[in-house]
Amino acid sequence: MIIFGTRGYVYQLAMLTLVCGNCGNPAAHALRKYVTKFTLFFVPLFPISTKYRTQCTFCGLEQQLPREQAEGMLAQASPTAGGSAHQQHVQG
Repeated sequence: MIIFGTRGYVYQLAMLTLVCGNCGNPAAHALRKYVTKFTLFFVPLFPISTKYRTQCTFCGLEQQLPREQAEGMLAQASPTAGGSAHQQHVQG
């Protein structure tokens, strides 16, 4: 019997101060990277999909971003934030 599936991971990359498109307030936004990995016998092997999202801490609006825009925002936020992301496992 072969056991396979997927597992989701969330990496918080940065906290940015942006003007929210929904509520119009200048608030902190969490920049997160969502990665879904293929697993074989509960061991994550390779990523299947990667998505970047920001979430407003004032109203909770979550918006998906293209990879290039997310990497640009991360580079502007902190030029030395290479591998300081916080990882969290999510059920997906």
